[in-house]
Amino acid sequence: MTSEAGHGPAESDASSAHRIRSVLAIRPFRRLWGVTYLCTIGDWLSLLALTGLVAKLTSSYQAQSFAFSGVVLTQLLPGMLFAPLGGVLADRFDRRKVMVVCDLFRCGLFLSIAIVGSLPWLFAANFLVGCCALMWIPAKDSSVPNLLRRRDQVETANQLGLVMTYGIAVVSGAGLFSVISAIGPTLHLSNSGLGIANIIVIINGLLYLTSAIVVATRIPEISGRPTTHRARPVAGGLGLFGMFRDGLRYVAGNTLMRGLVIGMTGAFAAAGAVVGTARLYAASLLGGDTAFGMLFVAVFVGLGTGMAFAPKAAARLTHNRLFGVAIVAAGLSLVLVALAPHLWTALVTVALVGASAGVAFLTGLTIIGSQIEDRIRGRMVSLVQVLMKTIVFGSTAATPALVGLVQVHTVTVLGHQMRVDGTRPVLLGAGVVAALVGVIAYRQMGDRRKEPILADLFRALRRRPPRRAGLLVAVEGDTVEDTSAQARRLAEWLRGHGKKVLLASDPALDESRLHSVLAGASLSGARAHALVAAAVRADVVERRVRPALDAGELVIMERYVDSPLAHLGALGGLDQAELEHLADWATGRLRPDLTVLLDRDPATLPRSAVGQPGNPTPVEPPDSGDGQVAGGIGTLEHHWRVQKILTEVAAANPDRYVVVDADGAEEEVAERVRAAVYSVLAARIGLSESPAEQPVVTVDAP
Repeated sequence: MTSEAGHGPAESDASSAHRIRSVLAIRPFRRLWGVTYLCTIGDWLSLLALTGLVAKLTSSYQAQSFAFSGVVLTQLLPGMLFAPLGGVLADRFDRRKVMVVCDLFRCGLFLSIAIVGSLPWLFAANFLVGCCALMWIPAKDSSVPNLLRRRDQVETANQLGLVMTYGIAVVSGAGLFSVISAIGPTLHLSNSGLGIANIIVIINGLLYLTSAIVVATRIPEISGRPTTHRARPVAGGLGLFGMFRDGLRYVAGNTLMRGLVIGMTGAFAAAGAVVGTARLYAASLLGGDTAFGMLFVAVFVGLGTGMAFAPKAAARLTHNRLFGVAIVAAGLSLVLVALAPHLWTALVTVALVGASAGVAFLTGLTIIGSQIEDRIRGRMVSLVQVLMKTIVFGSTAATPALVGLVQVHTVTVLGHQMRVDGTRPVLLGAGVVAALVGVIAYRQMGDRRKEPILADLFRALRRRPPRRAGLLVAVEGDTVEDTSAQARRLAEWLRGHGKKVLLASDPALDESRLHSVLAGASLSGARAHALVAAAVRADVVERRVRPALDAGELVIMERYVDSPLAHLGALGGLDQAELEHLADWATGRLRPDLTVLLDRDPATLPRSAVGQPGNPTPVEPPDSGDGQVAGGIGTLEHHWRVQKILTEVAAANPDRYVVVDADGAEEEVAERVRAAVYSVLAARIGLSESPAEQPVVTVDAP
């Protein structure tokens, strides 16, 4: 079977569907996603139910008008006071136990609200529920990357989480509230001792109880390895306060996290300005409550669109650049909102603000999940929660005072009357500040790519792949014999088309260099082999591959990263995420523009290949001499596992892979490889229909 890497809308949709399916196929994540659904419904239900319950427990109109803001305030206040503690707990203790305890407390608190029936206790319990949520969220979010198979799945997982939190769960929670409220009078619940609001509060508590049971009994993977179940290792034996200080020092000393914090600070301040001026801004458009509702919808439509678009944008820009660009775009869009002369212009620009914010928020979470180490991740997640709640709250509260400093004027722009009040300069200033903060954040995050960011952005907007003077094509597969033969044949064919090609073999195959290091240092075991092979690979990439790419050459490299990782993953005993981090570090995150995966039935392998599962590659499992791989895995079974891992990787990234049926004669397979890569490479490197006749010169990496 041969598949081609696509670049059109249909292929992009297929790629998104593949990514989502591959993440949801992971059972622990799927169950955690379901738990998120239950708890988020509980969050939205609590907002609606408690607001109604406050109104029921008060008699004066003024007190009832305070119901909604009072409930929101008591839920936001814990985030401003105690969110850092949640991050420390997530990094110090078993995250599964933290989640279970928090859910049980939330269940008990909601049940107590229905039983006590007191307004002071309602606000006190709601405050404590907010405290539990601020300890539950860092534990949940920081555990997600550990449930995934590969680091490149973090973005899709975050996307699914945000869709659940701000999409599916919102609709479900509002719908459930409406259904219960509608059938309540029919069932005479309003006249019962509990009342509709109390019944909803009890249902809310049962949702959290269900979440606690599922997390405790069905998702043991959240705890991590058995050796880390009781407590996570803490450097220097730090206590809770020491861990908090350690987290602050990490932010201050890490340019990536410092830039992320600066960028999110600006973004959340701008968001608070929008929230604080929304109703007055709608009035300035002479639209009243109708305009306010339409603007509210436009923000959330833009937010959802941005979250959906972020993974596609990340395929063309690095996450660091995408984050900075999104913050700047949000600021510039906010400037356009301030200058909008009428409602329809305002709706478009507000949607652009929402889309940019969606991209920035999802990208920021992805950076934390994929580039921040596990020991500190919980504290970084909680820091984002603190920033989001504190800055949005402070900005929202300060904005009305700033708006009141400007007198109202009515002007005519393009035949339309526009009321210019304090909302315009406030939004204009917030937009300029956000754009400047985005630039500062980008510079802090240390993206040292040679291509200017504007050229990189324009290329991405034109939907072109990342620019590099040359092109890197990897040939991956189970056995060295297959990848070596097909890499050489592919290089010869491309040279026949007049292309300058560097054929760089797998560095791990340079036995003289590897074995001299291993033997000289008396090293043995899979970890030592992986480290030495990574060192040799780093040397080849730095000395040969990158200079060739910068010079505009076409580089063919067999068994670049995927095959060694698949062999180690099939062997087991080594953490796949650690191996991927090692490979990224060794190669400087250099990824192939195209990967050819040779899909061969292990049952057709020669007996000699099955008898030596490691081949000459030291990072693959050594043969114990009795036809068994270390760890007791049969060699044929090992090859099946390797092939399964490779095909799963390719299925999750169809835009970057072509899968070629490798069963059959060598020349037949070579024909399939040429057919598969031709349509992909023709437009990018200008392949002609018939290759030019010229001598073949093989240039192998040492």
